This record gives sequence, structure tokens and C-alpha cells, in this order.
Amino acid sequence: MKNLYSIQEVSRMLGISKDTLRYYDRIGIVSPSREDNRYRMYSKDDLIDLMNIQIMQYADFSLDEIRGKFGFHRMENISPAYCEEVAAFLDAKNAETRKKIAHLEKVSRLLSAATETLRDFNHESDRRLAEIVRDTYREIRMIKPGICEEGCNELKG
Repeated sequence: MKNLYSIQEVSRMLGISKDTLRYYDRIGIVSPSREDNRYRMYSKDDLIDLMNIQIMQYADFSLDEIRGKFGFHRMENISPAYCEEVAAFLDAKNAETRKKIAHLEKVSRLLSAATETLRDFNHESDRRLAEIVRDTYREIRMIKPGICEEGCNELKG
């Protein structure tokens, strides 16, 4: 098994463009070694770091968050304070993700109700949709209290 991989090999293996790999090197997220000819050569540890970056991006981490919180330290260099700091960060990120999920579930319910109403339009389906819209609006107002209440009372059914 090979110890070092060229940028082209890494790009092909991991599905990351060569421009992206160069960018990661430029901003210091993953800095491969250089040969005498100045070509980037990636180690197995670099490949693992790149896979971790892909996973974190899939989990909606920004490159700034990845660079700032995940310096890709090797296990022998990790302090308990660093572990606690990253754990607290991950807890906050998880809470943020759960809020997004709750929001998207509400949006999905609203869209499903609207679709159902349009496909089988009748007084009852229209009433259910109006109720869901009112409930959604009330939830939005609790999150964003600055939204105007004018006209809201006229919508009560």
C-alpha cells in the first residue's frame, strides 16, 4: 500500500476537486507534505482528515467552524480542556440542528396540508388548512414577537 498520494489520486479517491484540495491547503485545514518538485503529497492521515471534513460539511459545519474547532490533532496531543470545548460546541450545534428540524417539520406539515387542500378542495379541508396556518402564525409570533398583530384577530375562525 502506498504511503503518499498525489492530488489527482486524492481527488479521484475522495471525490473532492483538486481546486478544493488546494484551497484547503491554502487556508490551513489540511496541509499535505511537498515533494522536491513542490507537488502536494497526501498521507493516510491527510486522507482521514479530508474524510472527516466531508462528514462535518455534510453535518452542516462551515469551513470556519471546522478550522476553528477541529484542528485535526492526533489523539496523543488532545487535552481534556480541548475535548470539553469541542463537546460543548457539538452540544450547541446539535441544539441548533434540532431547532432546524422542528422548523422544517412544521413547514412540511403546512405544505402537506396545503397540498391536500388543493387536491381535495372542500369546506372541511379549507378549514383544516386555515387552522394550521393560524397555529403556524402564532408559533412564528412567539419566536419573532415583533411581527405585527394587526388583522390577526380578524383571521380567527
